[in-house]
Amino acid sequence: MRIWSLHPKYLDTKGLVALWREALLAKAVLENKTKGYKNHPQLERFKKHPSPIKAINSYLSEILEEAKKRGYNFDESKINFNKASKEIKVNSEQLKYEFDHLLKKLKVRDKQKHKEIKGTKKIQPHPLMKIKKGKVENWEKQ
Repeated sequence: MRIWSLHPKYLDTKGLVALWREALLAKAVLENKTKGYKNHPQLERFKKHPSPIKAINSYLSEILEEAKKRGYNFDESKINFNKASKEIKVNSEQLKYEFDHLLKKLKVRDKQKHKEIKGTKKIQPHPLMKIKKGKVENWEKQ
């Protein structure tokens, strides 16, 4: 499971679709509607949020917005638009690590998207995330 901290605009088609699926799975976990993935490390930041369900719905709504911009037809009935008011902090080095990880994937899978984003100087986080100075997260598999 990869719950990206970076803005969904950086993802290629395959990445955006996978993120939608994986974030919906994360939502099911947070709602106690599944037995698997309950202790997945990338869910920790949502679990620590004062309103985990609102946070994952906010996260999903931004993915949905990106999908709409691209003309995709994601099922918006899968989420609740009651958004979280509090952001989730993301460490600056975590964001950089994820961006570099994505670039490696895109170099193989979508050369056009790789070319489009590789010169990015200031990496934007997912709109739910707020950057703070810090290292790659402990839960990240490196």
